[in-house]
Amino acid sequence: MPEKIDDLLPTAKDIQKQAALLEAEKAEQYARRAAAAESEKRKLIEKLSKPSGLTEDEKVKLASTVIQRAVRNGLTEVQVYRFPNTLCTDNGRAINQQEKGWEKTLTGIAQEIFQLWSDYLKPRGYRIRYQIIDFPGGVPGDISIVIAWGE
Repeated sequence: MPEKIDDLLPTAKDIQKQAALLEAEKAEQYARRAAAAESEKRKLIEKLSKPSGLTEDEKVKLASTVIQRAVRNGLTEVQVYRFPNTLCTDNGRAINQQEKGWEKTLTGIAQEIFQLWSDYLKPRGYRIRYQIIDFPGGVPGDISIVIAWGE
């Protein structure tokens, strides 16, 4: 039995090595997943920072569809978009401070929505609101765009 005990019961040092290897493997998997998620996020932000590619007619029809659906559901406003603060040239600081000219910090689709509102919705009495909706780590995070038509 003494020669089989080593096969059945490894030393504490061997068990510690096995545990360390498993932990290292878990950490490596986590790091790979985190890197993949970060890469996807960068690609999405890159895509959102560029124009949508929709025609003016398509944008107006999309806005009409969203607004009509909200009205049918009894709403007087609707969040039409949510985007990361990195799509603002100042990371959302001017929006957070409600500074005059904050709209000049917008890029990509967020800027397109503002322009659509300015050109077509504002003259028809619609309001728009850009606001920071979360503060991860105490700093501005995602920004919401709300179109409103009620009192």
